[in-house]
Amino acid sequence: MILSGLKIEEEVRNGNISISPFNKSLLNPNSYNYRLGDEILEIDDEVIDPKRETHYKRIKLTKEGYLLKPNKLYLGSTLEKIGSSKYVTQLIGRSSIGRLGLFLQVTAPLGHVGCNHNWTLELKSVQPLRIYPGMKIGQVTFWVVDGDKIMYDGEYTDFMGPHVSTFYKECEK
Repeated sequence: MILSGLKIEEEVRNGNISISPFNKSLLNPNSYNYRLGDEILEIDDEVIDPKRETHYKRIKLTKEGYLLKPNKLYLGSTLEKIGSSKYVTQLIGRSSIGRLGLFLQVTAPLGHVGCNHNWTLELKSVQPLRIYPGMKIGQVTFWVVDGDKIMYDGEYTDFMGPHVSTFYKECEK
């Protein structure tokens, strides 16, 4: 069961959902619009190898914006710190952003119960597209858990900005 916007607001007030900073004007009927943080990572590797560490360039976004190029992978993060120990989060794109040709969170929209951090966002543009810090870029929904909860306690718990994949560490085992 998905929470309504009014229920999201109530659960933020009750401390069961964390959205910081919270802005009531970003509530939707059944989601909350999250914004893009002020930093992105541009992946430098011509070929991304999951068995090797990813190389990237860190880019600070300014009010002039930054032009995303097609055929490049970028990683951003939510401006808001978002999470819950009661509900499952799901981060998805906004249709208005999709109509600009930006694919957002296509492969990793599902968050875990117990995570509360700035979420890394996958950004892929089909044509040149300028992005800006603080722009409304996606939406988060909250879902009721059915059954016993297992709290997430992995490496992504404390992320405060965009992070590249650490999948290569799994390949070393």
